[in-house]
Amino acid sequence: MESTSTRTRTLSRTLGRVAEALCTPLVPADYLDIVAPMRPGARRAKVVAVRPETARATTLVLRPAFRWPGHRPGQYLRLGVDVDGVRLWRSYSLTGPQRPDGTLTVTVGALDGGAVSSHLQSVRVGALVEVDGPDGVFTLPDVAPAKTLFVTAGTGLTPVVGMLRTRLADLRDVVLVHSARTADDVMFAEELRDWAAQGRLRLVERHTATQGRLTAAALADLVPDVAERETWACGPNGLLDEIAAAAEAQGWTQRLHTERFRPVLVEPGTGGTVTYGRAGVTLEADGATTLLAAGEAGGVLLPSGCRMGICFQCVVPLTEGSVRDVRNGVVTTATAEDPALVQTCISAAAGPCALDV
Repeated sequence: MESTSTRTRTLSRTLGRVAEALCTPLVPADYLDIVAPMRPGARRAKVVAVRPETARATTLVLRPAFRWPGHRPGQYLRLGVDVDGVRLWRSYSLTGPQRPDGTLTVTVGALDGGAVSSHLQSVRVGALVEVDGPDGVFTLPDVAPAKTLFVTAGTGLTPVVGMLRTRLADLRDVVLVHSARTADDVMFAEELRDWAAQGRLRLVERHTATQGRLTAAALADLVPDVAERETWACGPNGLLDEIAAAAEAQGWTQRLHTERFRPVLVEPGTGGTVTYGRAGVTLEADGATTLLAAGEAGGVLLPSGCRMGICFQCVVPLTEGSVRDVRNGVVTTATAEDPALVQTCISAAAGPCALDV
């Protein structure tokens, strides 16, 4: 005989499916986002502190609503914010381990014309941001190398400071070469200089306003044994290209690990070319037809349970481009380096886009 608790759970699940069917295309989770945006399991975080690092860089302390799975030093998370009705995603390196109180830190550098960085520079305590991650392979090995070199420029310092804050005690013979416009533009300057004063690392600051741009040739002069060191480099593409070329010419490519800045150039529109990658199908869709309907009309078999009231079965990775939520007009943008999960039953093309399905 069925127990009372079993009947109660069955009734609860049935009522939930009925509720989802009745409010399609909205689902109960959409309403919960309004009344309980930080409910357990929601993929977002609250900004609990804002701390300026320099005139153009700000550290955000985030408290995730979900159980953080943990991350390796050097990895990043993706933050989604709504700017003028468009949801934009950008990647930011985690600048330390998860704190005992469960919070995380990222540091955002201002970019001229950067919609997300400008938004986050002025964000206030209590603001909510969407969160995805962690991800990234720009990390230290479990066994620390005998000799380590970090080469960074500008905000390229952020993943490296995450490594140092977590693993500096494990590292031996550490050199950090960092390039910034002036001494005042060096992020985490007091902390880095304290480590150097304590003899825990050798810090070389390159101030480009007076000393010129850091180059591979200058790096070889600053660190004569560069070819012997396991090297992690993060910064502008030009600098990393030079270092990679020098490493190849001198035979230490296998000891070089790089993380590159990736500008986002996607501009949302209305409708566009949709590529269903694994299916090998490309078609044109207007701005009113969902990606699910467009794909099915084009012969693409897409995962979904929408018509049976089973939600979130149609979630797939958007690998490039922009899509618009047909319910509220919010646009989600992604790049090949920073994909985003979207629901095909409520998303329409907002310009050229590609799905990993």
